Amino acid sequence: MLTLDDFDFDLPPELIAQTALADRAASRLLVPRVQGMQTVLEDRVFRELPDLLRPNDLLVFNDSRVLHARLFGQKATGGQVEVMVERPVGDHEVLAMIRASKSPKPGMRIRLMDAFDVEVTGRAGANGEFFQLRFPGDATAVDYIERYGKLPLPPYIGHAADAGDETRYQTVYARELGSVAAPTAGLHFDEALFTALDAKGVRRAFVTLHVGAGTFQPVREHDLSKHKMHRECYSIPQDTIDAISATRAAGGRVICVGTTALRALESAAQQAELKAGSAETGIFIMPGYTFRVADALITNFHLPKSTLLMLVSALAGRETIRSTYAHAIANNYRFFSYGDAMFLEKSVEKA
Repeated sequence: MLTLDDFDFDLPPELIAQTALADRAASRLLVPRVQGMQTVLEDRVFRELPDLLRPNDLLVFNDSRVLHARLFGQKATGGQVEVMVERPVGDHEVLAMIRASKSPKPGMRIRLMDAFDVEVTGRAGANGEFFQLRFPGDATAVDYIERYGKLPLPPYIGHAADAGDETRYQTVYARELGSVAAPTAGLHFDEALFTALDAKGVRRAFVTLHVGAGTFQPVREHDLSKHKMHRECYSIPQDTIDAISATRAAGGRVICVGTTALRALESAAQQAELKAGSAETGIFIMPGYTFRVADALITNFHLPKSTLLMLVSALAGRETIRSTYAHAIANNYRFFSYGDAMFLEKSVEKA
């Protein structure tokens, strides 16, 4: 039985990156390679990624764009509130988390950003963890959020979003609005790197998975078999299905850029043949999982005891991840959203 303690490690707080590098592709890239009974670790720079890839490999990106999902306001009683939008559910309604001294009741109105009112219409989610809010009808909820909201940086970044974050906490290819957190593995890519990948014969495809606030929620079950994942919406176009088929036919690898792209593809592959379409996923990938689509993964370093650490352990092997993280800490790699990255290949190691 796997437990939460199997995925714990000590991380010096000074290794949690607080700002992004000015040069996206200047991040470090750690590459573990299993040779016999040993893991050999290569320290590289992210712009050297084309050296690790082959013609006909396919990179699959998540093109979700981060909403300005954090809004501040007050109740009619004067009590202060903070709203974190989880996702739009129609043109004028959203699901959101609300931080307040007392939980607002259905029918209550909240003034946000000293600019407009929203109405609390009820609760939603498996455990009622979200509030359903109705925005004014003269524009869409997303219009209001983008005009008045603040960029929601992760809780481990200790400053409010500034002008630099507005650019660097979005990927250069982000286009589909809907996430409350960036698909951060993609933050390392810039146009010069795409030009180099094109020259190498590496192909690109896209999925959309809107990252929810649940991605930052801690795992509370010691026995991991009891953990229930948060749910997120994803969409896979037919062009991406066709690109994966062509990659397989040409002997190339499907390499996911980020855990969100991987979760979208693996979710869609649960029902036999991989097909285009949109759905909601709560897939929980941990050691012992059989991967159906992903051959490799580009990803940042993840939090202790997180489901994402469990995911990368499932792909690369628990021992490989242990040695990779130990090397990263000893060599002062930068961790989490604005940190450095790894290139992980699928392992045959079992849980």
